[in-house]
Amino acid sequence: MAFTAIVLAAGEGTRMKSKHPKVAHRMLGRPLVVWAVEAARQAGADRVVVVVGNGAEEVRELLADENVECVLQGERLGTGHALKVALDETGVASGCVAVLYGDTPLVEPSTIAALTDQVTDGGRAAAVLTMAPEDPTGYGRIVLDDAGEVVAIVEHKDCTEEQRASLTECNSGVYAFDGAQLAAHIGEIGNDNVQGEYYITDMVEILKGHGLSVTAVHVEDDTEMLGVNSRTQLAEATKVMQRRINGRLMAEGVTMLDPDLVWVGPGVTVGRDTELLPGTYLWGSTSVGEDCVVGPDSRLTDTSVGDRCTVDETVAEGALIENDVSCGPRAYLRPGTHMLDGSKAGTHVEIKKSTIGRGSKVPHLSYIGDTAMGDDVNVGAGSITCNYNGYEKNPTTIGDRAFIGSNTMMVAPVNLGSDVITGAASCIVEDVPDGALGIARARQTNVEGYAAKRAASRES
Repeated sequence: MAFTAIVLAAGEGTRMKSKHPKVAHRMLGRPLVVWAVEAARQAGADRVVVVVGNGAEEVRELLADENVECVLQGERLGTGHALKVALDETGVASGCVAVLYGDTPLVEPSTIAALTDQVTDGGRAAAVLTMAPEDPTGYGRIVLDDAGEVVAIVEHKDCTEEQRASLTECNSGVYAFDGAQLAAHIGEIGNDNVQGEYYITDMVEILKGHGLSVTAVHVEDDTEMLGVNSRTQLAEATKVMQRRINGRLMAEGVTMLDPDLVWVGPGVTVGRDTELLPGTYLWGSTSVGEDCVVGPDSRLTDTSVGDRCTVDETVAEGALIENDVSCGPRAYLRPGTHMLDGSKAGTHVEIKKSTIGRGSKVPHLSYIGDTAMGDDVNVGAGSITCNYNGYEKNPTTIGDRAFIGSNTMMVAPVNLGSDVITGAASCIVEDVPDGALGIARARQTNVEGYAAKRAASRES
């Protein structure tokens, strides 16, 4: 059932010790606030409102492509105040309204859906997401009646010793409200507390006071409610999400020698019977096909890999790797690299904005930039395309079946035809026609007896 999600993301996060707002920090490559937005969307939210405050412009930029409404909380006077600002600015006054947090990135879409169902289908005025953490210190305790309805939320500092011992159900801070009831009564939240702030927690007592129904939804895995307020907590949350993602991938047929040493972002897909070796990082919109081996020590960002590829100690960004391709060890594929079927980028090879044709090989110690390479080309060790003249980049073309001798410099713009051969150590500055040998180097001169003359000169 569709609902409105309001994500509170205005806090400063002083414990992060950062010039960036807390919710802008990234977990597996995705900003914390975007995790909350994506979870709401996957749970069925048809409208997402994000309350911004500290670092508002930076947060807005992070959300530019997320189809959300941003509302500014100029004065930050508590969670209740943030929620009221969102309602006033957006006019939300009906349907189900879920309240989430930009610094709580682990809540599952299914959990949010179960919570909102209690309002949309159950007819309640509100539902509170509750948990039973091993250490409940600091959490508000939920008082339930025999029917499972919420009677009250008692803050930890206000609990008696008996309540602290007997009340194990805790408030997560995540809620779902009937929008009409929320809009009608949110103005009743007061700020008669030490901090002088308005808290969403008070809505439970307010709604109960009007004779309305408030229920609890228990979340079994309390790690879903881990908040991120420090770098240490960010690392803890990241580890939880790493294990979730890797567990899902392994259940789908991906092999990992050590899942704790493999890091996969939320937007990544990996095919069956692919093995991810230790030190592998897959970020952004990367996709890896079936029957591949990636790693050890490979980092792929926004890169597409086909089937049956080996990607060993490779850094690739914005690259397209087709089927049966071999990369590495220690290869660097920069944006715009396109490796066609059966091609190879070998040891200490860097490729940038170039197409490597079917079956073509750049085995070792070479740089290929701004190049269109045909099929079945072999590039000898130490060869480079000299694509930059100090002012602009220039293209090189290499035809099918060309054989590039070791240590060839191809000074762009230059065209080498099909079936071309270049002599080792050549500096090619002119086009080479099909089937020709291109050779550009000084003739070798041998000086007979030079070693003896040199030795004699030193003795004298």
